[in-house]
Amino acid sequence: MPDYHDDLRLAHVLADAADAATMDRFKALDLKVETKPDMTPVSEADKHAEELIRGHLHRARPRDAILGEEYGIEGTGPRRWVIDPIDGTKNYVRGVPVWATLISLMEAGEDGFQPVVGVVSAPALSRRWWAAKGAGAFSGRSLTSATRLQVSKVERIADSSLAYSSLTGWEEQGRLDGFMDLTRACWRTRGYGDFWPYMMVAEGSVDICAEPELSLWDMAANAIIVQEAGGLFTSLDGVPGPGGGNAAASNGLLHHELLGYLNQRY
Repeated sequence: MPDYHDDLRLAHVLADAADAATMDRFKALDLKVETKPDMTPVSEADKHAEELIRGHLHRARPRDAILGEEYGIEGTGPRRWVIDPIDGTKNYVRGVPVWATLISLMEAGEDGFQPVVGVVSAPALSRRWWAAKGAGAFSGRSLTSATRLQVSKVERIADSSLAYSSLTGWEEQGRLDGFMDLTRACWRTRGYGDFWPYMMVAEGSVDICAEPELSLWDMAANAIIVQEAGGLFTSLDGVPGPGGGNAAASNGLLHHELLGYLNQRY
């Protein structure tokens, strides 16, 4: 199996640079915010963080392609860095500390591009999570000061904790009835949102989570971290990986039942 240690170290360097830039403008009274064509907000901090990451990658990995939320795709080849400079921009612009920079390296294989390295850095929470294929998932202050992550061993939906982002997307897709049935069946539900539910699945503090509509940059880093912590990350149709436009993540033991609820149609 390839060794991704150097790529993981680089991802941490990229996250350090992004953290410094985003924290510098967090809660700034003069923060500039625009509305993109898809009606989602983008701040000057989103753009600056992605520019910094791209600049570092151009110098350190000039042959690799880059896909970012704000500036699209550049380059070709079997290796592709996928960047969400601020996952949780709506939180960021309102001063809510639940946001993160998501950085992933994906490699082409028989099943298309799949993540092999992922870093999720949430500086306002003083938290960072990361993983590399075959090397496990971790959380901590640095590569040398970290705790290995492991998903929970909860075996019944009735005993499970569910995390989610919102209800509107489920309603728009005609999946709201199934989602609501799931919430009633679970022991506990909380709407943490964005990257955080996936990190809590990896940590074992939440057992299942799902979102009905996502982009690749929302999922790539989360997917490898959940997988390397021993969990499952698929589309709502059950296809492994972050390429399906939506996501379901679990400790693995609950995954089939989770998908069953979310695919109910009325």
